[in-house]
Amino acid sequence: MIDAINILLALASIGLGAIGWLAPRYTMGVLDLETNGSTMGTSEIRAASGALFIGLGLGALILGSPIAYAMIGFAWAGAAVGRVTSIALDEAPTRRTWGFAATEIVVAGLLLALNL
Repeated sequence: MIDAINILLALASIGLGAIGWLAPRYTMGVLDLETNGSTMGTSEIRAASGALFIGLGLGALILGSPIAYAMIGFAWAGAAVGRVTSIALDEAPTRRTWGFAATEIVVAGLLLALNL
């Protein structure tokens, strides 16, 4: 059962990463981001919200070790820390922001609890 959950969450990371990598403008729309006339924002989405998560997921699937799956969990935990920091310091929390935070916390928690 643990293997199936690990693989499913690695594939989810790859899938979400593929959206960020291959559809950065869509991703930016979902995240309420704008480019301001430069390609740097699109580049950042392709890299940090896209290909990075593809690499994490593929790496874990190739290595197949608990520590590799835990590393995906650490990455999602880092995203959750950033999101919660933003909720606390940058904005009035919205349902979307809390939903993203909850998802990041659950994915991180599962991967770390199952693999450490």
